[in-house]
Amino acid sequence: MKSEAQEFGSFSKNAYQKMELNYPKFFKMDNLSKLAFLGAELLLSRLIDISNKENIALLFANNSSSLDTDIKYQNSITDKENYFPSPAVFVYTLPNICLGEISIKHQLKSENSFFIFEAFNSEFMVDYATILIETHKADQVLCGWVDFLNDEYKGFLYLVTKEGQITHDKQTLETLFKI
Repeated sequence: MKSEAQEFGSFSKNAYQKMELNYPKFFKMDNLSKLAFLGAELLLSRLIDISNKENIALLFANNSSSLDTDIKYQNSITDKENYFPSPAVFVYTLPNICLGEISIKHQLKSENSFFIFEAFNSEFMVDYATILIETHKADQVLCGWVDFLNDEYKGFLYLVTKEGQITHDKQTLETLFKI
């Protein structure tokens, strides 16, 4: 998902409607959480059997953390004449909140981590997901790069299982990430 295709507000609303979601809290989320949530919905709701939810770990990363929302919050407290710090915005000033939104929706009680890297780090994602599965911390790992800053966004999510259909290695991920 890239912003060149469509302005994010329209894109996210259209995706929400086409996916026939019924999750009113979606409209209170910041854009980073919406991006992660929509990507997770595609995978968790339609592509996998999630009867064993306790063993689906979440492993996400991006480049800008929650900077887009941080800037909005900072602007709400900087303007002395229109001083209005919103708790609804402040809630989203941590990047791992999007993992919480996914976990709440799908009742996941699993390992989850959100990392910040300069660029997509395929080697780290492969290694970390493999460790989670090999140490039985997870049966499946929902991995993703979700980045949103200044109305530019990219979402790349994929599911890793012990017996996946595609090889989970650095080269494959880098190829898929570029698409």
